[in-house]
Amino acid sequence: MTPIKPINLFEYETRAKEHLSQMALDYYASGAGDEITLRDNRAAFERYKLRPRMLVDVSQRDLSTKILGQTLPLPILIAPMAFQCLAHPEGEIATAKAAAKLGSTMVLSTLATKSIEEVANASQNRIPSFPCSARERNSRLWFQLYVHRDRGLTKALVERAYKAGYQALCLTVDAPVLGKRERDMRNQFALPPGMELANLAALSDLEIAYKPGESGLFAYFLEQLNPALTWKDLEWLQSLSPLPLVVKGILRGDDAIRAVECGAKAVIVSNHGGRQLDSAIASIDALSEIVAAVGNKADILVDGGIRRGTDILKALALGAKAVLLGRPILWGLAVDSEAGVQHIIELLRDELDIAMALSGCANLGDIDSSLVIGF
Repeated sequence: MTPIKPINLFEYETRAKEHLSQMALDYYASGAGDEITLRDNRAAFERYKLRPRMLVDVSQRDLSTKILGQTLPLPILIAPMAFQCLAHPEGEIATAKAAAKLGSTMVLSTLATKSIEEVANASQNRIPSFPCSARERNSRLWFQLYVHRDRGLTKALVERAYKAGYQALCLTVDAPVLGKRERDMRNQFALPPGMELANLAALSDLEIAYKPGESGLFAYFLEQLNPALTWKDLEWLQSLSPLPLVVKGILRGDDAIRAVECGAKAVIVSNHGGRQLDSAIASIDALSEIVAAVGNKADILVDGGIRRGTDILKALALGAKAVLLGRPILWGLAVDSEAGVQHIIELLRDELDIAMALSGCANLGDIDSSLVIGF
């Protein structure tokens, strides 16, 4: 008898626990410190309530949106997540294939376990010679960047992403050091033998290794990533390629304005899934201030705690152009590889479609702040 597919994201999370090692599960699921922000990311969505409109013609609905000038069929992107091969041997390749099938944008992590080029090929991307025109870059892939102390390494990563056809550079700014993730410390987190940092594979001294009494990932951040990064460095990053800059990890209106002034074309409101500063504000609670500060000067996206189509509707009502999905993608990957990731996105797409119909919204332009109230 064919097993019944999970009918929502929470069921996928439950089933994923059967497929993951304890170390992998704790790495994916955990937050920093007491995990206050991790829990609040979810609880905050539940505090917002919807105020639907009635007697609106919703017989035809359009879920498309435009991000960085490109029309997407749905307002759901895949957030950058490291070490996806811990969930399934195909890792980021399976995720990329699922995203390509649905026309969703995938953001590839610097700390991926499949390379920039492998993921580009998996998403059926045409890889032109460097340099190339924007028209030739035809994949819906962004590259998430951690700036290393070695600027030559950082420069090489950006150039590889551009050459491989990625369409944006997504700079994570909320991780000058790694948050204190106690589950990883307890497990002394390290990548299993045979698994590597695929984008850094040529550099044998860069690895996530066992460190007695601590997380190997914490040691990696301490040794390799640059905690001295400032707003001034954004100009240098943008000089490395013509890719539009997306700044991820903003929780304040003044920081969002600064990001736009420094050239960012999009801002991702994010607290890193509750994995960095514990007690930081929930992403959805920070959204309205940032939207008000930035206006139409840049695209605003948000991540953290999204588990239902109604969550996406609330985020759009508060001013986001789209959302990024994190952990649920990993649950789908662990349960059923590419098909699991695809089903996760389809579940949210279908839930959003229903929520829009029941709220009197035929397209994303109909969604505004009058639809939602916070308590």
